[in-house]
Amino acid sequence: MTKNILLILMFFGTMLFGQHKFLNIPKLDQNDIITTASTLDPKAPAEVLFNSHHFLIDKTGYMTLEVIKRVKIYDKNNAEEFLNVEIPLREKGGDRESVSGLKAITYNFENGKVVTTNIDKESKYKSNEVKNVDILKFAFANVKNGSVLEYKYKFSTPFYYAIPRVMVEASVPVKYFEYVFDFPNYLGYSVNYQGSLSPTHRDVGERHLYGESYKTIRFAYENVKAYKDEKYVYNIDNYRTAIRAELASTNFPITGGSHASEVRGGFKSFSVTWEDLRKTILQEDDFGIELGKMGAVRDILPATIKTIPNEAARADAILKFVQKNYIWNKKVTGWTEDGIRNLVSKKIGNSAEINLLLTMLMRSADLKANPVILPTKERGTLNFASPSLSQINYVLASVEIAGNLKLYDATSKYASVNVLPSRAYNYYGYLIREKEGVQINIIPDGKSSTTQVINAKLNTDISFSGDFSDTDTKLYALASTESYEKDAENYFKNYKEDYKFPIENVKGEMQENGNFITKFNFSSDSFVDGIGGKYVFNPLLFLYRKTHDFDQEDQRRSPIEMLSGYDRVKKVTVELPEGYVFENLPKSKKFRTEDSSIVYNYVVTQSGNKLTVESTVSVEEPIFPAAYYPAFKQVFDHITNMEA
Repeated sequence: MTKNILLILMFFGTMLFGQHKFLNIPKLDQNDIITTASTLDPKAPAEVLFNSHHFLIDKTGYMTLEVIKRVKIYDKNNAEEFLNVEIPLREKGGDRESVSGLKAITYNFENGKVVTTNIDKESKYKSNEVKNVDILKFAFANVKNGSVLEYKYKFSTPFYYAIPRVMVEASVPVKYFEYVFDFPNYLGYSVNYQGSLSPTHRDVGERHLYGESYKTIRFAYENVKAYKDEKYVYNIDNYRTAIRAELASTNFPITGGSHASEVRGGFKSFSVTWEDLRKTILQEDDFGIELGKMGAVRDILPATIKTIPNEAARADAILKFVQKNYIWNKKVTGWTEDGIRNLVSKKIGNSAEINLLLTMLMRSADLKANPVILPTKERGTLNFASPSLSQINYVLASVEIAGNLKLYDATSKYASVNVLPSRAYNYYGYLIREKEGVQINIIPDGKSSTTQVINAKLNTDISFSGDFSDTDTKLYALASTESYEKDAENYFKNYKEDYKFPIENVKGEMQENGNFITKFNFSSDSFVDGIGGKYVFNPLLFLYRKTHDFDQEDQRRSPIEMLSGYDRVKKVTVELPEGYVFENLPKSKKFRTEDSSIVYNYVVTQSGNKLTVESTVSVEEPIFPAAYYPAFKQVFDHITNMEA
């Protein structure tokens, strides 16, 4: 889905499909403000009316980006992503990015006329969340259903070698989008085009612009349908159409004297391989140099850990040591900020510092440990066809044991070998060894499980009472434990909202084996219906669901990406009071898909006045192509109907 268009030495003519004028900013039409629904999708909560990105590099190498965007809001409550805007601003070596001319206006139609509301100073601020990156944030004011939001600004940067990615498709329809990139003809850029959408208008070639000889890349799109958010997707922007450019070469005019040492300019390639980047990162002050400071960690580990004979057990012990003694400050980054010595001293650091320390301690214990660099899910999937460290914002530790690579992450207090926080599972990473680098897969290993158990009694007043437990393993246990530790009250709130009946004695705890279990007691008279002198209930009680998550009506466009392959078990035992008997029981049943990727079992057993029903759904893998979605939908429709 990624097409690399290499624009380096020259353009052969102009590719122009129809006459189209770019950078022609239309006036806001009153009809745009009073319209009540999108013509492309009447149910859309919003619609992008106009979106223009104009990148321009001047002859000094300074780049500007002029942005203007208009969004029509139809349903404010379901269009929150458009109500706030964030602009990252980088700083490196004293060079800084900046924004000027920022204007953000809300247009409303009130009492027969257009009313404008500008953002105030309090609605605009900067925050520093990662080293060397500030985030400029602002929020629109006076937004209502029917508002049109417009913002424009000029972004200036000295970093012309990496052009920010621009998304063409959005979660809502886009009436018009344009991408314009103008740069001097002695620069060459590699343009990474992601997605399947083709431009409506295209103009690529050499031009005389701004008094100089320039190259231009211009794409425009009209009436783009929404690429809607879908359930079970790591990052939907991995699949939407997007454009991103990186500097590939320079060919400056040759200047200087007759001596070779005086000559400047000429052709220079900036195309790099991952091997080039491996060598670079090992020389970086905020990565490789820190990784090499073994003296800072020499005496940290106790001898009782260093002398554990089994390598896997030794690695596990070092992971637990770091988890116990060092705190992650919640900053996600691929680079150190305050350094390893500061982490050792103050016991707190960012994600790179924590996991580089883990790597160093494993090396100090004679383990074959190396760092793995990767982007988190929020950053997007690693693009190996276009090597760039700008993709990287995370680090893991790895150890090679008996020919197998094991992955570790000490940012989470509850992670274990190959059981990592969900942000790290993003298809691929790059393993950095001393003399080579290797692409590796970072996909959940094996299946996780959740087992829900109910032991219930039917009382003579036709109410049910009993106890419930929910046991999670591996990745499910990690997610539940972190959620519980972060906010136990909110964690339990989810159960109380799911089950609309009285529950009490709610407890949660992590077990010694790493599993997490949630328990409560319940009592309710809402599970039984009286029909003709008999009592009828679903033997799964409150574990029966009338709906399921694979309910998308539109054609699936993205792969199915789950946290893990899984076994989900529901086991309910019901005991009748004296004088009652089971008259009609459901029958056991089972089925599987042709390739056994989904297996379902429903087992019914009776012993006197006790009935046990056990339902198990097994999904073998965490990731499936989009073409599997109809099968998932059909299977879970069938399961829902059978369990009814």
